[in-house]
Amino acid sequence: MPLEETALRTDAPPPRPSLDWLSAGLLVLVALADFLTPSDLVVGTLLAVPVALAALRGSRRWARLLTALAVALSVGAGLWGELRDGRPGFRPLELGNRAISIGAVLLVGALSRRAREVSAQAARLAAEERQLAQERALRQLAEAVGGAQGEADFLARAAAALREVTGAEAAEIGRLVRGTLREPHALNPPDAPSHLGRRLPLEVLAQPGNGTGTPTLAGHLRCRDGDPLLVLLTRPALASERLREAIAALEAPLERAALLDDLRVQGERLARRGEILQDLVYAFSHDLRTPLLANAMNMRAALRGAYGPLPEAYLATLRNGLEANTELLALADQLLLLAKYESGEPGGERREVKLRDLTLSVMGQLEERAGSRGVVFEPELEGVSVHGLSHDLRRAVQNLLENAVKFSPPGGTVRVSLRAQGEDAVLTVTDEGPGVPPAREATLFGRFRGGGAGGGTGLGLYLTRQIARAHGGEVSYARTARAQSVFTLTLPLGPPGAR
Repeated sequence: MPLEETALRTDAPPPRPSLDWLSAGLLVLVALADFLTPSDLVVGTLLAVPVALAALRGSRRWARLLTALAVALSVGAGLWGELRDGRPGFRPLELGNRAISIGAVLLVGALSRRAREVSAQAARLAAEERQLAQERALRQLAEAVGGAQGEADFLARAAAALREVTGAEAAEIGRLVRGTLREPHALNPPDAPSHLGRRLPLEVLAQPGNGTGTPTLAGHLRCRDGDPLLVLLTRPALASERLREAIAALEAPLERAALLDDLRVQGERLARRGEILQDLVYAFSHDLRTPLLANAMNMRAALRGAYGPLPEAYLATLRNGLEANTELLALADQLLLLAKYESGEPGGERREVKLRDLTLSVMGQLEERAGSRGVVFEPELEGVSVHGLSHDLRRAVQNLLENAVKFSPPGGTVRVSLRAQGEDAVLTVTDEGPGVPPAREATLFGRFRGGGAGGGTGLGLYLTRQIARAHGGEVSYARTARAQSVFTLTLPLGPPGAR
């Protein structure tokens, strides 16, 4: 039964037919006495008694009817007395007594009705106060378990809160498995007798709690794996209906706590998988570098004539193989670096890095590849320095320059600018390639976004952004009005005096 319905039933008890008949019978007796006794006695004053009884305990319509009858009977008794005594009219004293009798009936009836209204209002206020108290208790219960971090924490908080809200001597919650209480389990106070691991009596399992007994079965919840959670309260002060409402208030917070447990378990699994994948990338990249380096040494030796004269077709094959080998080495290096940044531990000692010298070195390394395509560099470099990891910054600059050379048209020009702008070092790489389609710009710096500028393995630009952000900088892309692609790498300048 809802709380509101219970309150409405307690504020105004229904009228009792036996009391109605009692007030009617009393009215008849007093009226007979008034008719039969001399007028000087004014027995009619006693007519106020049945009127008061009807106004206090009967219906409003019945009270009005009895009041009207009492007034009529009092007047009739006065007239009958005058006729019976043979007097032609009322004497002043008798008339005053009769008026007082009628006034007493009316006044007592009105006061009794008012007293009944006040009593009913007090009952409603008391019921509303009980309702508010119950709602406050349920809110306190929900707040007490609302911040639970997982099912175990929830059960501990729920047991403590239920004990406080219900006024029980002890509260115990546990998983019910074949009539036995199992983990997860919580008991408050901790030194109370526990039912953990014990088979519960049949009367406890079969009958709902009624607010008495030791222990009292208050209700069931359901834990994450589907088994019921049994709530046992020792001598609670609340009735069974209130206990069920308190238990029902715990269902939503329990689902939230179970969800947090699921998310935590999934997070741990993902973390373990991430560690495994990271270890695999490390092992793959590390083990790949050794045979690639050895292969590159042998191919370079063959190209230098270490194995004697070789046919031109074979030499061309060696050159292609060496280029592919170089790309594989670069991929292995990027994978190692990527795994390092993805783990959140770039490592290494940061020191002053002269960006001008680093950029010139990368351009020299790429000069042969650029020359084979007829691409030329136009550097405009200022001598600026930053504070960071030299190897990683070299990789970031190399990714941008390789990208520009790769997508520049034959005979194109790659303009490389380095300058100090405010507190930042700004490196811009401009090429005349086809650029990036507008639909791809939003994902240009994501992982494995190959195709177009920034293509290839799909790791270069992503890794460049990771390196830039790890050094407090950023990398961006723009397309100029002259159909040129511009990549801009911004890094904080080194400490004062580093330039």
